[in-house]
Amino acid sequence: MPVAFGRRFFLLLLIGLTWIVPAWRDARFLYAMGLWDVVVLGLWAWDLSHMPKQDEIEVRRVWSEPLGLAKSGFIRIELHNVSGSPISARIWDDAPPTFCRELPAVEISAPARGTGSASYAMHPRARGNTTFGDVWLRYESPLSLAERWGRARLAQMVRVYPNIEETQKIRIYLIRSRQIELEKRLKRQPGQGREFESLRDYREGDEFRDISWSATARRGKLITKVHQIERSQIVWLVLDAGRLLRMQVDGLTKLDYTINAALCLAQVAFYSGDRVALLAYGRRPQQRVAAGRGVRHLRALMESMAQVHAEPYEADHLLAAKHLLLLQNRRSLIVWLTDLAETAATPEVIECAARMTNRHLVLLAIMAQTELRGIVAGSPKNASEMYRYAAAVEIVQRRGILLRRVRQQGALTLEVDPRGLSTALVNRYLEVKERSML
Repeated sequence: MPVAFGRRFFLLLLIGLTWIVPAWRDARFLYAMGLWDVVVLGLWAWDLSHMPKQDEIEVRRVWSEPLGLAKSGFIRIELHNVSGSPISARIWDDAPPTFCRELPAVEISAPARGTGSASYAMHPRARGNTTFGDVWLRYESPLSLAERWGRARLAQMVRVYPNIEETQKIRIYLIRSRQIELEKRLKRQPGQGREFESLRDYREGDEFRDISWSATARRGKLITKVHQIERSQIVWLVLDAGRLLRMQVDGLTKLDYTINAALCLAQVAFYSGDRVALLAYGRRPQQRVAAGRGVRHLRALMESMAQVHAEPYEADHLLAAKHLLLLQNRRSLIVWLTDLAETAATPEVIECAARMTNRHLVLLAIMAQTELRGIVAGSPKNASEMYRYAAAVEIVQRRGILLRRVRQQGALTLEVDPRGLSTALVNRYLEVKERSML
């Protein structure tokens, strides 16, 4: 039943037990104690009848800002009382465990025909879609004799986006990318590109496809369009969502770090005048966004990156490379964010990256294993540490050989700790732009 006894009801019952003291001499005082209990029960029924029903209470879950991974914030619970009686309520919100380690509870007081609110802290620890359940409440009147239980059906799905705050820390890179773009505009060079530069009179040898017929009609003579080499280039963000990216570093998975870095790079690329595309894959492609630019396109990238999830098995790099070669014919910059499996054979992603260098400029970003480098930098003190040292040296050297091999075939490589991936990746992209390597 959705009703219960309040705190003061039990207090009054305890007070009624004082009739037991004179009842030792005269048993008729027991009747007085029973009468007291009946009066208290009647007061409880009267208090219950004057309390608002469930349909006279409205509960809302209010979000003040978009949810970001590892970004602390608050969720506000509002209670609107449309009845003529004030109430005090204790509310439990069925929040997922990735937001709160314990079931959050708040206390709210709402006046008659008024609204009360309270907030509780949350800290999302997983990116993507998650579900909030219903809100449960127990409320009572100011007399605190009776209590009602209620349930607000507020089940909803919410989406946790990549770390938005990290993108705000790259303003210095945005300024630098804008400077690079302005410098390139000052160095306009006519060429065989198809980006419009200016108009001039027709000269013998000009191609007919370059004639501007609208300008010719206005001026009464042939006018030719002069083109320049395109400044706007395409940057593909290729995200590996296989099992190797499930490893956690400081509470976040490697996939979370790659997505944050990809989002930072996308914002810098927009400021540089480039178009950005996305391909996230596991055993099969998970998310794909065509090349574009602007605020709306950045929003589309964020929505897609929020839904990328790490898979418990090895990613199919060959299938991803095949999709990418079919989708992109024009030369572009391929930023491939992945990790290497520690096997004796050549990893599949290395072969795929080397294969794509004939058509595209590939930047292969690999997660560095700082623990192994720490072991290699130290000195073994006993036989057990010697075995660990030898294994670490072998793995580090094998990685170095693989990355050197892919660099010899024309690709760019970047091996960095996940925590510094965003800064290193943006710096390497700006270096590519400054040197016009694409």
